[in-house]
Amino acid sequence: MAILKSYDAMLCLTPIDGCTTACEQRHTFLNPRETGEKRTLILKDRNDGMSRSTETMERIVALCRRRGFIFGSSEIYGGIGGFWDYGPLGTELKRNIKDVWWHDMVTNPPIGPDGKEVSMVGLDCSIIMNPKVWEASGHVGGFSDPMVDCTESKRRYRADQLWVAGFYTKDDFIRLVERNKEWTERHKYLRDLLDDASDLDERFDEIEKHWEQNCSEFKHEVATSVSPGLPTIAMGVEASNEIEAGNIAASLLTKKQLKQLGGTKLRVVYEIRELPSKWHRLSPASQEQTLTEPREFNLMFQTHVGALQDAASVAYLRPETAQGIFANFKNVMDSTRVKIPFGIAQIGKAFRNEINPRNYTFRSREFEQMEIEFFCHPKDSKMWYEFWRNVRLKWYESLGIKSENLRPREQGEDELAHYSDACTDVEYLFPFSDEPQELEGIAHRGDFDLKAHGVGSKNKENTFAVLDDDTKERFLPHVIEPSAGVDRFLLATLCEAYTVDESRPSPELLKFHPRLAPIKAAVFPLVKKDGMPEVAEQIYRDIKPHYICQFDIKQSIGKRYARMDEAGTPYCFTVDGQTLEDGTVTVRDRDTGQQERIDKSKCLEYLREKLQL
Repeated sequence: MAILKSYDAMLCLTPIDGCTTACEQRHTFLNPRETGEKRTLILKDRNDGMSRSTETMERIVALCRRRGFIFGSSEIYGGIGGFWDYGPLGTELKRNIKDVWWHDMVTNPPIGPDGKEVSMVGLDCSIIMNPKVWEASGHVGGFSDPMVDCTESKRRYRADQLWVAGFYTKDDFIRLVERNKEWTERHKYLRDLLDDASDLDERFDEIEKHWEQNCSEFKHEVATSVSPGLPTIAMGVEASNEIEAGNIAASLLTKKQLKQLGGTKLRVVYEIRELPSKWHRLSPASQEQTLTEPREFNLMFQTHVGALQDAASVAYLRPETAQGIFANFKNVMDSTRVKIPFGIAQIGKAFRNEINPRNYTFRSREFEQMEIEFFCHPKDSKMWYEFWRNVRLKWYESLGIKSENLRPREQGEDELAHYSDACTDVEYLFPFSDEPQELEGIAHRGDFDLKAHGVGSKNKENTFAVLDDDTKERFLPHVIEPSAGVDRFLLATLCEAYTVDESRPSPELLKFHPRLAPIKAAVFPLVKKDGMPEVAEQIYRDIKPHYICQFDIKQSIGKRYARMDEAGTPYCFTVDGQTLEDGTVTVRDRDTGQQERIDKSKCLEYLREKLQL
């Protein structure tokens, strides 16, 4: 199997789930959701931009490690797949994200569609709960993925991310056209293109455009009509969708294989569970028929409570924070003065035993969530769903996420969870993917959760019904759930803030929004003499009680600026010779590099005005 280096491989601190060559294998990209028609016939690679994006991601990862944002967990022992540690700067950035979310959603919530301030309270539930919670929610019985093992490499894969790409020669393709007269008449445009083109590669763009509307039909016909019904070359790959699988497979073709194909990369792609009968289920690792049959794999981490380990002591690390909120719905109602509509917010850890964690911190086995369960009257649920969808999207925009990288996407009916009436994913275009990926889901969960826990705890669906003050009738509230990932937003913040300015001596900088910046300001003496350190330290002492600030006297002033740029510090104050003469200091703006002078007594006031925190 050809080897393709990628940043995913570089990030693998240890082999993942039994893979003995994790740092050499090309690991799959993230799970991009297909938003248009499925396109099976891939006639042209789309790797031109991918290499640039991969390089950008590699540089971001290197910066995060060098400056102390993110480290691999337990690195000194070889690490462990799917777990990450946040360094000093990463800890501050993560804390700022959680603090800003809590402030904007809980302590200072938005004004609702009814013109009143949204009623919101907080909760902090335990990570381990009674396992009956997870039975009622459906996690014990249904929270699983189909899993496939490679008996040779010992690698484990998700069955829905294993594909076989079949490549055909130009002659095979033309023969298909010639053998199917009726089909040829329907696609005469393609036949004319093939006849006119001296080199098929020259017309790939036109052929691809034509096939966008006919690819599903082509998949069936090419697998059944081209003699002997099998591709010239077949390759097993791990990927998140058909397009990505085809691109990966094409990039792994050797020169010998390309010559065998006549220089073309005409191909069709099947998921392994949908292969035609004569096709082989090829492992991406061995390229042989070494895959087991798919079997279900529960994603919850199991543990035991108490000294004895038996069936009665089984418990689980929570896979989400939401169920703790539902389990405490009545407690919150009884202990506070809240009334429908109101929300319960929680920030906390969750754990999922992902089969293949990947893409840096995006898909991890331990992660943190920021969730709201908003309870409302069924008749108002659509209004509140639209309200929270808009509020959450604007929140990301207000923190510096550019509109061209951020998009809301309404899930199709085939994507919705069985209990969900509607769901919008707030997605971000990360450098490691060619399609936007989910940052947050805003789901209309209906009354499923309260009903399920009512049956699970009291054997009554209306256990948690509340009284309508107007009609004096009891009803089960509907739930709108904005659920955001702290780690995913932190990664998006890093990617969005990462900037390269080649005009600077040190070109890399992080343009964090001031509310999120780990360090708000830095204070430097130009040199370590003439009383400058003493003046600078006093300014630092004045700022520190109000904002996180650093005092640095080591190395040249240029290197100190560069360190603060890489840390994303918005402003740097420098005490120099002129300070000793007129009492003014230099203020340097991170984003522009421009400098101005202000009175040394105005530094804190200047920061307050600029940061507006």
